[in-house]
Parts: sequence; structure tokens; C-alpha cells
Amino acid sequence: MLYIGIDLGTSAVKLLLMDATGDIKKIVSKEYPIFFPQTGWSEQNPEDWYNATIAGLKELTAECDTTLINGLSFSGQMHGLVILDKDDQVIRPAILWNDGRTQKECDYLNNEIGREKLSQFTANIALTGFTAPKLLWVKNNEPENFERIQKIMLPKDYLAYRLTGNHCTDVSDASGMLLLDVKNKCWSKDMITILGLTENQLAEIHESSDVIGTVKEAVATELNFPSTVKVIIGGGDQAVAAVGTGTVGDGMCNISLGTSGVVFIASKNFAVDDNNALHSFAHADRKYHLMGVTLSAAASNKWWMDEIIGTKDYATEQKEINKLGENNVFFLPYLMGERTPHNNPDARGTFIGMTMNTTRADMTQAVLEGVAYSLRDCLEIARSLGVTIERTRINGGGAKSPLWKKIIANVMNVTVDTINSEEGPAFGAAILACVGCKEYATVEEATSALIQVVDSVEPDSELISAYDQQYKKFTMLYPALKDVFNVIK
Repeated sequence: MLYIGIDLGTSAVKLLLMDATGDIKKIVSKEYPIFFPQTGWSEQNPEDWYNATIAGLKELTAECDTTLINGLSFSGQMHGLVILDKDDQVIRPAILWNDGRTQKECDYLNNEIGREKLSQFTANIALTGFTAPKLLWVKNNEPENFERIQKIMLPKDYLAYRLTGNHCTDVSDASGMLLLDVKNKCWSKDMITILGLTENQLAEIHESSDVIGTVKEAVATELNFPSTVKVIIGGGDQAVAAVGTGTVGDGMCNISLGTSGVVFIASKNFAVDDNNALHSFAHADRKYHLMGVTLSAAASNKWWMDEIIGTKDYATEQKEINKLGENNVFFLPYLMGERTPHNNPDARGTFIGMTMNTTRADMTQAVLEGVAYSLRDCLEIARSLGVTIERTRINGGGAKSPLWKKIIANVMNVTVDTINSEEGPAFGAAILACVGCKEYATVEEATSALIQVVDSVEPDSELISAYDQQYKKFTMLYPALKDVFNVIK
């Protein structure tokens, strides 16, 4: 049988077709526009998502026997707000995860309602990207639209609704709304009251591998699919990407070294750190996860190489780096502010420690190390909660650098594993489709069968010790510069 994973990203939808053994048959991508009607705003038309997905499904399955398609599932950009009226028509353009208009609403939630209460209700505090502040913004600025709301949906859930007619969501994606009681995996009645909503306006909650229906007859006819094709709800992009790397169960870790850097830790237990520095979300494997984010990971290296040095030859620049753990130059990778652990949009990228003897290679090394130290910040918070991490998987563009993987292994004192797949969210969604259709009993069973480690970087005891001392110096820099960042913002 065949399975489809649909990854609804910010700029494009990526679709993947595979069989139950994980053999990928075809991958298709379809782009759609983003609109920026005002400075700091970011919106999309949900109809564009649907049209691109239908076109992508047609292209994806044009050369296969569609009678073999058994199920499909989703990965989706998180936090976006889609609101529907009584006729299930979209009321206004979707407000996306990277939209920054809700600072006033976040300040109200964090300061007037209170961070402690928000954490108690939802396991998280308000951030501008989350869905609940967006709803408050609509209530405060577009009251006529707020009054028309019949259903509140997340981006990938809107696609699932269009395919099935059912208003559903999953626990991993809903965790990023600031509306879910994450620990108990149900809607928070307190948050519903604070926002002036009713529970009927929210979607039905499922685990990520649950079947929520079959493809509607009209859709099946248009796609030449059997009407028996099952739709599995799927999950938020980070959780489903973790499924795609096999980061499931308890104590598994994955580092995504993309534009941003994500430390994702799967856990069988629910946990929240005292400062809410880590996101505490439900996972797509029916358990939980902790997640820390550094906003400029591979983006920091790209900025340094492309804009400052003026080269695309990253590998050649890294060949000159041969004195790990000895660099006197430090770099704070806060080019876009920082999320974990500082949650400070005014933090800025900073070099410190240069002398007349500092070389170009020292500066390049400092960038790679600074990102690794920032990722360790995330890991240390998890360790403070009693989570033991001895190895991590790694993916993303930065993971193509053997040197960067070696630095990360020794800065974080973990074995760094590379796996046999680079497809991430779309692959993870197809795995969830397999589980939903009973090809595998659990997500863990599926990932164990389909994902293998192909390369590992072990930490070195001497480098671990050297980098421990370097990391201690790194942790002194942000507190010393915090007030300066507030002045130069």
C-alpha cells in the first residue's frame, strides 16, 4: 500500500509518496504567496494552501496506481490562525506564526493574567507567534470578525477539514496555541474564558496518528483516489519532523541545524522548567516533548560567510580551523534576537575577545561555536529537569559540516548521529499515515523499522573538558550585555 505525507510549510507545500517500507516513490513541492500588508504582519490565504495541495496531490500520484493509496497525513506550520464562519467560510486571511503584531496582547497575557497562571493553564507563556494572542488581536481590532467566528483552526487542520469535512486538530499542534492544557491534553477552560470563547468554537482534539475520516467523495473523484483513503490528522511541523528523524519515545534528542536551531527532546513524562524557557508540548508519538530554539543557527554562519566574508565556499573556510576548545573569540548568535533561554527580541549578535592576533579562521570558528553554546543553553535546561541526554540526532543544512558536528558533540558532550533520511516533516507525516492505517502498531515501532543511523561523531574527553571551560565564559556574556542590548536596540 502507498502513503502520502503532506508538509504545509510557510512558503510551499511539500508532498511525499512512499510505501510501508519507507521507500520514497516521489516528492513534489508547490509554492504559494505570503502577504505583508503592514510592517511586522504576515498572512496567507488558506485557499492557496488547498489549491496547491490538490495540484500537488495530482502531480504526486499521476504515475502510480491510486487504488493502492491507503492513507495520508500532515505536518504543518504551527500557531497560524484560521477562523471560519457559520458556513465554514474563511473570515479573514490566516495570521501566520511569524507575524509580530501581537506584542500588546502578549504583554496583557503575561503581565495582567500572569506568566505563572498561563504556565499553570497551558504549560507555556505568551509569545507573539502563538495563536491565543492572535485571537485577542482580532477581538481588539476586528470585533466584527471575532463575533463571526464559528470555528478556530490551525493551518494543517484547515487542509484536513477541506479533505474530510471534519473540524479536528491534534495535541502537538494545539500545544502551540496557548489554549491547550498540555499536561491533560484537553482545552483549557480558563484560557477559553480569558479569550471570551466557547469550547464549541475549537476543533475536536486527537492524537497525531488518529484517523479522523476518509477523503470526501468529491475530492476522491477529482484526485482519482478511492473513497476509502484514510486521513490521519498529523501534527505540528517540529513534532512531525521529529517523527521523521526517529526522535520519539523517552530521552531521544534531535538537533535541527537549519536557519534556526532547535533542540527537540522526546519524553514519556510531562515537565515544565521554572522559567518556561523551553516549550513544553505534547508530542506526535502520544507522549510529550521539550523544545528549545536559537533563532539564528545556520543563519548566523550564512550571514558571516555571505555578507561579511563574501564567500559561498563554506568548506574551505572551515579547513583553516584546527584548534578546537582554544578560541579566545566568542560570538553571541543573536542576530534576530533570541528565544531560548533569554526570550529577548532586543538581544543582538556580538563578537568579543578579538586582539591583533585574531584571524579570519578564529572568527569563523567563533560563529560555529557560538551557535553550539546557544544550543547547549537549551540542553542544560532540560538536564536541570532531570532529563539525561547521551546522544542526539542531527539534521538541517548545518549538519552537512563534519566540523560543526564535531564541535556540537564536544560542546554538548553527546554522541551526534546522522540518519538515513533528510526528508523530515513530509516523511514523518507519511509515517504517521502508516501508523494510522495499522501498518505499524506504534510510532516508535514504525521509526525503529524505517530509520537507521548511518554515521556518528563521538565526543573526546579532552575537548569536552576544554569546551566546558569555554561554555562557562560564554554564559557570562549575555548577562553582562543585556542592559547594553536594551540601549542599542
